[in-house]
Amino acid sequence: MITQLPKALKFVEDDGKMTDRAADVMRDLVQLSIITGNGSPEGVIEAAPTRLYMDTAGAAGSILYIKRDADISGDRTQGWILV
Repeated sequence: MITQLPKALKFVEDDGKMTDRAADVMRDLVQLSIITGNGSPEGVIEAAPTRLYMDTAGAAGSILYIKRDADISGDRTQGWILV
């Protein structure tokens, strides 16, 4: 988990490409965000395991999902569970 960005972190190489370390930091930050949408993510939203999804139209008890499985039978949009 990232609590603060290193002051000396170089984000861009001289050729304009993102540094490997900066890419790692950005991946960690993206993992902290919650995906939002309307309805269940199962079979619709592709994500890596541990990602969270909030159904903005959901009722109490059917709002938050977690991506548990990387894929089911090769389908990366499958593997969400309601929490």
